[in-house]
Amino acid sequence: MADNTFWIAALTGGTAVVASWVTSRGNTRAARIQADTAALAQRAERLRDSRRTAYLDLIEQAHGMGELYWEVSAADRTGEVRRRPAVLDELAERERDEYGKLRRCVRVVELEGPASAAAAANALQKSTGRFHRALGAMRAGDTEAAGRFDSAYRPFWEALTVFVDAARTALHEAQ
Repeated sequence: MADNTFWIAALTGGTAVVASWVTSRGNTRAARIQADTAALAQRAERLRDSRRTAYLDLIEQAHGMGELYWEVSAADRTGEVRRRPAVLDELAERERDEYGKLRRCVRVVELEGPASAAAAANALQKSTGRFHRALGAMRAGDTEAAGRFDSAYRPFWEALTVFVDAARTALHEAQ
């Protein structure tokens, strides 16, 4: 009987060691999966935050450029351009500075992605070209340039709307 007790004890002990080992491996694997999942969630949240910041910066800069364009139109409508021709030079210099900031924001969006948001950001940046060309023509004395300048608003705001839609989609996909 003593012999059987030893073997039963040995079998029970062995079973306990194997069960402990299996449980330990399972717990280790579960902890690793949980840590990996948490890391992926943190990376996704950081990506979403950095994209959101880049998108908001571009939208803010585009609105700033829109305000500058309104100043140009107002200066033309009120006759300030005829009374003080240097006002166009000042506005053109400000436009150049604001364009540089916009271009930087577009580059950040290109870096953050995705491709659809980057393409929309580039289209927005390119839509400012009509304003720039018309402003240059206004400075050169072209009487038709003010009309071309005013006709550039719609494509500019439409490009901004397309960008906002692409940014919203990208942020929802990053969740």
